[in-house]
Amino acid sequence: MAKINIWPQLSPESQQAVEKSREQYASFTASSADPLTAMREGYLHERRYWNSFAVALASVTDLALDTAHGAVPLRLYKPTKQENLPVLLYAHGGGFMLGNLDTHDRICRLLAQKSGWAVLAIDYSLAPEKKFPVQADQVLAVLQHVATQGQTLGLDPTRMALGGDSAGAHLSLGAALDAKAAGLQGVRALLLYYGAYGLKDSASLRLYGWADLDGLGDEDRATYQGSYSDDREHARVHLLKADFSGLPPSFIGAVAFDPLRDDSLALDALMQGQGVTTQLAVYHGVLHSFLHYSALEPRAMQALEDGAAFLKASV
Repeated sequence: MAKINIWPQLSPESQQAVEKSREQYASFTASSADPLTAMREGYLHERRYWNSFAVALASVTDLALDTAHGAVPLRLYKPTKQENLPVLLYAHGGGFMLGNLDTHDRICRLLAQKSGWAVLAIDYSLAPEKKFPVQADQVLAVLQHVATQGQTLGLDPTRMALGGDSAGAHLSLGAALDAKAAGLQGVRALLLYYGAYGLKDSASLRLYGWADLDGLGDEDRATYQGSYSDDREHARVHLLKADFSGLPPSFIGAVAFDPLRDDSLALDALMQGQGVTTQLAVYHGVLHSFLHYSALEPRAMQALEDGAAFLKASV
């Protein structure tokens, strides 16, 4: 089925962001002939430009946590020097295969700056070298560590939130469900931007997604999904089958032209039907992963401000 031509419906700023992104990729030369290594290097190169726009904070500290699946690098962003800060645990996007602490640095800095919350970014292991449940277990391990040892980092374990974009939103929702099952307390909110939660078919999957625009053509998505898990029906993978009752208030950020849009709409409807308080925001004129473009696209800055305001209201 042919995809819709949405280029004329993108905002002028998003069109400029796409052109700037293409410039970055055009200026990139891979150091390896290995396709996966080259893809990761290209992603890092392109994201380096968007993270070059500085956001000052009181402190930024690199840490690491030993887990059952190896050491997990972390980065703690603090907007003030105060102690006992509420904290957002943030898992980055990148299809489970791409990204690290640096690729999402500006996003985390802006969320910390605008919310007044600390942000703890999680550099979970990448697929396909590591597959489910490694990533899900690592995010849960970080949450459990903050819940028991957060005060040693100047964090308040009674005021935590989980959040992320794309694959990171999936992992954050999964960690919230795992925490509920384990009886872990202290998660006050979820911040979920354009995640994939389990739909295998939908109008948005059929109409949207382009390899040359958002990197989410049909083949791209199949590669990401297959690299992460061999069992798409597993309860910790197909999250839309979960019991959401008892989860904290959730901000769900969707993108109108995103192939994953209907995952967010389905999640919102299911959560509301099970008594979870939600705030759904659908952003128009932008593409999947538009949060990276906040230095150019005002809708990206607005989406981050919306998420930050939601966190503020959660304490």
